[in-house]
Amino acid sequence: GGFGSRPGAESHAGLIYTCVGTLAITGHLHYVDSDLLGWWLAERQLDSGGLNGRPEKLPDVCYSWWVLASLKILNRLHWIDKEKLKKFMLACQDSETGGFADRPGDLPDPFHTLFGIAGLSLLGEETVGTVNPVFCMPQEVLDRD
Repeated sequence: GGFGSRPGAESHAGLIYTCVGTLAITGHLHYVDSDLLGWWLAERQLDSGGLNGRPEKLPDVCYSWWVLASLKILNRLHWIDKEKLKKFMLACQDSETGGFADRPGDLPDPFHTLFGIAGLSLLGEETVGTVNPVFCMPQEVLDRD
């Protein structure tokens, strides 16, 4: 139900995001089977609450963005356990720097911090501004004249 790097390749959440985002921008999202793709994305949630990018892989905070943004664009965000995911994400946040790591106990970095904060926005975290799921930019920036 997903998208890979070429026909017949393994589906990957990061590639799905780029495909779904492109289809949304170009007005062609209607070509996607939102239920089938949404199911594949929702299946990325693991017992830890975190999300992985493809089957049999570890959870990673960056997929909190790739998977959540895709589900938001497809109007299927309600298919995952948001509270369980939020708990996983906050366990990845460094108590000293505030940055996010890929997994709890690892070192934070800018990449995972960006996608951790953007993911929290999609979960409705009130302390984080609204991030547009297609462009991964603050909505207020996109709304400027």
